[in-house]
Order: sequence, then C-alpha cells, then structure tokens
Amino acid sequence: MLTAEQIRAARGLLDWSQPQLAEAAKLSLPTVRRMEGPIGPGRSTVANVEAIRRAFEDAGVVFLGVGESSSGGLGVRFKVDS
Repeated sequence: MLTAEQIRAARGLLDWSQPQLAEAAKLSLPTVRRMEGPIGPGRSTVANVEAIRRAFEDAGVVFLGVGESSSGGLGVRFKVDS
C-alpha cells in the first residue's frame, strides 16, 4: 500500500502538480487530493491506488518498501536503467 507521503514525494521527484497526477492516473483531482491528505490512500479503492502507482511507475518512479533502502524506511526513487 502506498502512503500519502510517498505519493507527495513521487510528485515532487517528477515536479508534477496534483492536476498533472490526476490526468496521468485518469482520476479526479478531488481523489488525488484525498489520497495525499491526512487519511491517505487507505480509504481509496484498490483500483485508484493502482492507477496512481501505475502512473508514477510509467514515469520512472520506484516505490521502496520497508528495508529496501539503506535507512530501512519507506520511500521513492527514480528507476535505475541497467
């Protein structure tokens, strides 16, 4: 599951506004705002969370789970091409 912080951080990496993310994910702007708010994506549908994830991943963002970085916390980064 993504967190609101990861969504905001991924937008920051790409320098995307909330409207740009909504367009890329084919979701409404209020949905994106809600997912980035205090409640986070926890009350969103699985399909909406996956739409956000897919939009970011298509743009080159990778989501890190606990233990996948040197500090061990959740995060985001750009995809490394091999």
